[in-house]
Amino acid sequence: MTELENDAAVGRHLLEEALFAEDTGGQMGLSARNVSAWFGDHLVLDDVSLEMPARLVTALIGPSGCGKSTFLRTLNRMHELIKGASFAGEVRLGDQDLYDPTLKLTEARAHVGMVFQKPNPFPAMSIYDNVLSGLKMTGKRLDQAAKDDVVEEMLIKGGLWSEVKGRLREPGGSLSGGQQQRLCIARSLAVRPRVLLMDEPCSALDPTSTNRIEETIRELRDDVTIVIVTHNMQQAQRVSDQCAFFLASSTTPGKIVEAGATRKLFEDPADERTADYVNGRFG
Repeated sequence: MTELENDAAVGRHLLEEALFAEDTGGQMGLSARNVSAWFGDHLVLDDVSLEMPARLVTALIGPSGCGKSTFLRTLNRMHELIKGASFAGEVRLGDQDLYDPTLKLTEARAHVGMVFQKPNPFPAMSIYDNVLSGLKMTGKRLDQAAKDDVVEEMLIKGGLWSEVKGRLREPGGSLSGGQQQRLCIARSLAVRPRVLLMDEPCSALDPTSTNRIEETIRELRDDVTIVIVTHNMQQAQRVSDQCAFFLASSTTPGKIVEAGATRKLFEDPADERTADYVNGRFG
């Protein structure tokens, strides 16, 4: 790399850092404005707007096929990876539009992490290296002491340290399903995202593992803004501060019927369809 190219690279990096600088102790809210999404010619989300404030857990609820997971994937630009998929609208992290063409995709995703429904650690890679893998992909270099500190810190935040601190060099695939999911959380946190997206993170887990993941979510809310998709109404009540209820039909794309404080949506919803759904009358 020439000196000129190096100066340009440093300049881009400083610009990207400045775009996300905000006096919130690292916390930032996420805002979706007039988001629509298509698969080919099929409109699956229509004009969805939602505020996901910092230091709150936002749950996306609704029956299968209503666009919750599609909406979640638009929040860190994963939707655009699907062949034939398209997007309209705006997603802002603080004041920065994540779809701004001048913003690198890797930078956007470093700030908005993702935990999937099925745990997906690198099975042959050690627990230790799994935690650090995201840092390697973003090109961040650390000395050995710093790596050790990151692994311990993130496994503590992921609620896994006490269970694996004596076996960090064992494969990630040797862990139980619930432990693998917490390892994936630790891996996502290692790049220090401002937002963590979770797509039904407990759907494949036993009740004990689910309880531990929910504890981890509650513990993380002051460190990272969390948006979670869940079909479990009790889970939504336990872990979230606010909810957005999505609904679609065979003839209409996914929309938000109602959004607001979780307690209000469950105890005093404004829309009869919300009341029917949260009380188990359909879905």
